[in-house]
Amino acid sequence: MYIGLDLGTSSLKAILIDDAQQVVAEHTVPLTVQRPHDGWSEQDPYSWVAAAKDALMAIRASHDCRTLRGIGLSGHMHGAVLLDADDNVLRPCMLWNDTRSHREAAEMDADPRFRAITGNIVFPGFTAPKVEWVRRHEPEIFARTAKILLPKDYLRLALTGNHVSEMSDAAGTAWFDTARRDWSDELLGLCGLSRAHMPRLVEGSAPSGDLRDKLGIELDLPPLVVAGGGGDNAAAAIGAGVVHDGSAFLSLGTSGVLFAANDGYRPDPATAVHTFCHAVPGTWHQMGVILAATDALNWLSRLTGQSAAQLTQGLGPVTAPGRTLFLPYLGGERTPLNDAQIRGQFLHLDHATDAQAAARAVMEGVAYAFADCRDALAATGTTISRALAIGGGARSAYWLDVLASTLGFPLDVPAQGEFGAAMGAARLGMMAATGAGAEIATPPPVARSHDPDPSLAPAFAGAHQRYKAAYAAIRNL
Repeated sequence: MYIGLDLGTSSLKAILIDDAQQVVAEHTVPLTVQRPHDGWSEQDPYSWVAAAKDALMAIRASHDCRTLRGIGLSGHMHGAVLLDADDNVLRPCMLWNDTRSHREAAEMDADPRFRAITGNIVFPGFTAPKVEWVRRHEPEIFARTAKILLPKDYLRLALTGNHVSEMSDAAGTAWFDTARRDWSDELLGLCGLSRAHMPRLVEGSAPSGDLRDKLGIELDLPPLVVAGGGGDNAAAAIGAGVVHDGSAFLSLGTSGVLFAANDGYRPDPATAVHTFCHAVPGTWHQMGVILAATDALNWLSRLTGQSAAQLTQGLGPVTAPGRTLFLPYLGGERTPLNDAQIRGQFLHLDHATDAQAAARAVMEGVAYAFADCRDALAATGTTISRALAIGGGARSAYWLDVLASTLGFPLDVPAQGEFGAAMGAARLGMMAATGAGAEIATPPPVARSHDPDPSLAPAFAGAHQRYKAAYAAIRNL
């Protein structure tokens, strides 16, 4: 059997799978986020270790784990865990959604070497600008920093005693040569750092160490190999079977992700597409990211006092989009705009616009934002022919029909089951323990597919053009 540990922002999830990849147990431990100042978002790394121990003990208490062979790790990316020479945590971890380092990020991004080597824009959420913020504002902490780890890799340190990371997570730091799958000594030097500050690198499917004997005794677990693991989206792709060139998933969650696996390195930072290493060797992936997907519908729900279900019930079959247009930029936008200042807009409201019409416009606006991501990926040479639809919004057949006709490719809805980052982590643990490769990361069974309606394609394409023109018109207002 194999365990997947997924370190999320709000909880840590553990699942136990057997050698047929069936989930036999799971346990979730809640976590809290501290926001001491505007734009700050922090977590105590020691709480992750306590949560992992709780989850592993819960799994152990409910099942015979004598045949357990491996653990895989997944976690939220871009965090900065600063350790002294004795591996003591020097300050709370700044999380992926901590934006205090926007000035440092802008300065780094203005240096062409960062985009040229990493293949990505330097966003404020990335690790390097956070550590640069510490260097400038907390110099005594920076001076004592001996190692910098990403969140799941601090969890690994607690489990194995090893300072190790893997390619998919390291690619989100802005210190990484994504083409070479290695740290960039040049970029580290620009930040007053060296390779000595960084963890050793392994592939996500490779062993990174063994469970410490003392911890195994404490948790009553057999000897275990701990896999390299993956960043949360890469691990989710392993769980969803998105590992081969051209395979893709569309995540319709609070935010939105259009994720494609690639067999080569295809960067184009100007598109604001993330180009990272995948969690299996010789593979990369690209992501278009929108900041408000189901979050936009939840915003309308709060505004109208109607639940999302009330807003969307009775919409009937999908028809050509109306004149009302919604731009879902409630907190800025990532791909392809890289615009932190833009905000959401309703356009062409009239006396006939009711809550249901507004809901239709919101769902269409999110679809156009995904179409922007599709076009950004296509600009790099990545063409998507179909995608697995995951996330809470994928429960809406109406929304998936709108998305399919807007994007021009089918969306497959998986049958019930576990196929997220925790499953991907468990699969990576299985690979590390058995020597298996990406072939065990199979896609889940498909319950139904949503195909584009060719008769509606021209109308949605025209509305997407209006959507892009609207952004151009209001961006400086």
